[in-house]
Amino acid sequence: MPIYTKTGDTGTTSLFGGKRVLKCEELVDVYGSIDELNSWIGKVASDIESPDVHVFLAAIQSDLFSIGSHLAGWVTGLHELPKRVKEMEERIDILDDKLPKLSNFILPGGTRLASDIHLARAVCRRVERQTVALGQKQKIDTRIFVYLNRLSDLLFMLARFINHEAGIVEVTWSGIDRNAHKEYKETK
Repeated sequence: MPIYTKTGDTGTTSLFGGKRVLKCEELVDVYGSIDELNSWIGKVASDIESPDVHVFLAAIQSDLFSIGSHLAGWVTGLHELPKRVKEMEERIDILDDKLPKLSNFILPGGTRLASDIHLARAVCRRVERQTVALGQKQKIDTRIFVYLNRLSDLLFMLARFINHEAGIVEVTWSGIDRNAHKEYKETK
């Protein structure tokens, strides 16, 4: 059977149960972003050398498929999400104990891997915002919100840890140069 079905050629797609909707609908946008996040996590996992972290990221990818499927109408259990959130919190705490304490915002970057993880974190935050917005129009299982919030925290800490292990010093954001802002306003 070919990968192409031609059923989406008119700009529609099928939800579970067969209902056809426009590909630009908010729900489709959300699970499209979940797919993007899943792809970034797959990219990150392909560059992680730790077998334990690699396996954990694969479990997260599976969770993201379950979340996307659930949002699309497939009856799937999300019972693993609270357990995974707890596992994420445990990993965050372990990483936090090994890192210098933060007192400022840091600029995303560092090693290529850490930068990719920061990108995954930013996509995760977008997914979280989109899911919250969708939740204003339809009922969303609140475990999804908790999961996405904690996942972005985990990705942030993982990026910091990768940079720390590579000896990369984090660049802190020093804030807006108030004089530059004043000069800009004066030229207007």
